[in-house]
Amino acid sequence: MNPFRHVAQRRAAAAAVEPQPEGVASDAKPLVQGGGIGETLRTVIYAVVIAFGVRTLAYEPFNIPSGSMIPTLLIGDYLFVSKFSYGYSKYTIAFGAPLFGGRLFGAAPQRGDVAVFKLPRDNKTDYIKRIIGLPGDHIQMIQGVLNINGEPVKMKRIDDAIVTNQYGREVRVPQYLETLPGGRVHRILKETTNGPLDNTPIYVVPPNHYFAMGDNRDNSLDSRVPSAVGYVPEENLVGRAEFLFFSLDEGTRFWEVWRWPWEIRFGRLLQAVT
Repeated sequence: MNPFRHVAQRRAAAAAVEPQPEGVASDAKPLVQGGGIGETLRTVIYAVVIAFGVRTLAYEPFNIPSGSMIPTLLIGDYLFVSKFSYGYSKYTIAFGAPLFGGRLFGAAPQRGDVAVFKLPRDNKTDYIKRIIGLPGDHIQMIQGVLNINGEPVKMKRIDDAIVTNQYGREVRVPQYLETLPGGRVHRILKETTNGPLDNTPIYVVPPNHYFAMGDNRDNSLDSRVPSAVGYVPEENLVGRAEFLFFSLDEGTRFWEVWRWPWEIRFGRLLQAVT
């Protein structure tokens, strides 16, 4: 029998149970760390609350599915809309939660703003158009020219726009710079002066309402059609379009990531909406 072996074993056992002196940290680490399912649930809840707050109070992403705002916005554009620009209503709340009526911290849109609003006909569908008429304005189209309060706006012909028509072919379309009262300048497309919406009655914008039009004037269903859109109530405003964060060629779906290298419109990324 080896006495030294028994002594070594007793010393090792004593060391294993000897308490750490006060104030000295132990090097021992637990075999399992983390809060398990509870910690995961808390993380998910925090993420949802943050996303809800950002989407409600700051910015919400939208994509453009139609050509009514060409040349300003193209099919396949993805943009951020600022919720705080016009204040908050039940239509700016994420998921449309009817928490209150009217608007909080309301601010009036400026003429020429590109705005997202809920379609007055159903208060659900998101529309994006340019704010043309303010409360009290008299709006009329005369031979394809926009008239505001009895005065035609200035239009200057510029280079034709190249757009894809309904048959998938690229065509040239007359393009103009339109100057609104107050000096805002933007591009529009105008092919004819005698279309169904080129000669209209005078629209008198009611209080707390706005008159919205698409920049693709011959291919836009907007406030010129009272039965479809009509005047936009202030409460229905969702926010102001600010800038593009992504853009894909028409026909490319967002989830088709393998096509992105060839289909992303890199020249439109981070472009301001004006």
